[in-house]
Amino acid sequence: MKRFTRSTLSRSLSFLTLAASLLLPLAVAENAHAGAALWQSTNFQYIWGSGYRNPSFVPDANGHMASTKDSNRSTITVEHADAWKYGDNFVFFDITNGEVNRKGTDKKTSIYGELSPRLSLGKISGQDLSFLFVKDVLLAGTLEVDGGGGGGFHNYLYGLGFSLNLPKFNFADLNVYVRNDTNQSGVTYQITPCWQLPFAVGKADFVFEGFADIAGPEGDLSFNVDVQPRLLLDLGKVWDKPGNLYFGTEVMIWHNKYGFKGVNEFVPQAMVKWVL
Repeated sequence: MKRFTRSTLSRSLSFLTLAASLLLPLAVAENAHAGAALWQSTNFQYIWGSGYRNPSFVPDANGHMASTKDSNRSTITVEHADAWKYGDNFVFFDITNGEVNRKGTDKKTSIYGELSPRLSLGKISGQDLSFLFVKDVLLAGTLEVDGGGGGGFHNYLYGLGFSLNLPKFNFADLNVYVRNDTNQSGVTYQITPCWQLPFAVGKADFVFEGFADIAGPEGDLSFNVDVQPRLLLDLGKVWDKPGNLYFGTEVMIWHNKYGFKGVNEFVPQAMVKWVL
């Protein structure tokens, strides 16, 4: 038990040191380049859950991938979004620490990140491209980089983005991509909506936010859907700092995880979100 405790503490210290070394440059950039963007927002998140599914890479007779359950897992996430004269940018990365279990099995820390720039066709052309619930049409791209948690991959996505005008939403976007996994033959599609909706229950303020990635089959990979909704309570309001600190849950819902047929995941996670 003592060996397990020491190993867990050592693992957590290494995890936090890595997180700090990666997060500090973004925190500095937030202040140094505040005047270069029309608006910008950076937040840090701590997410904890248990019972994640991992593919075993051994399909059964029906082509379904067997999976194993993971032990507790901690993730530190940094998200940054900004807008400039001709578009917007979104970047995040996850630092995930698979905690040691009671048998002393050590699990490696992994890093996953995405960079998603968009260019506004309306702002560049000077034309009003709004229609129905669409405010603007944008050229959209995303680079996905996995450091090993999903087997290691680089994915390139390119297509169109739609900025939506939905009542009461802080934002709502829909991106439609051509998706290219460099480890697979051919290309496929991906549809990604994301949103943030504030609401109140009595004197308590909440935010319902999240995203979904709906990706088609590609090479050896199957159609898969990754949905991650969040329900967060604004704790900052308690000490007159609304919008600064949130606590709640993020639910991981993944059908055919990583595109592996039959690997399905449903994991409620505890979440703390600190907005700079």
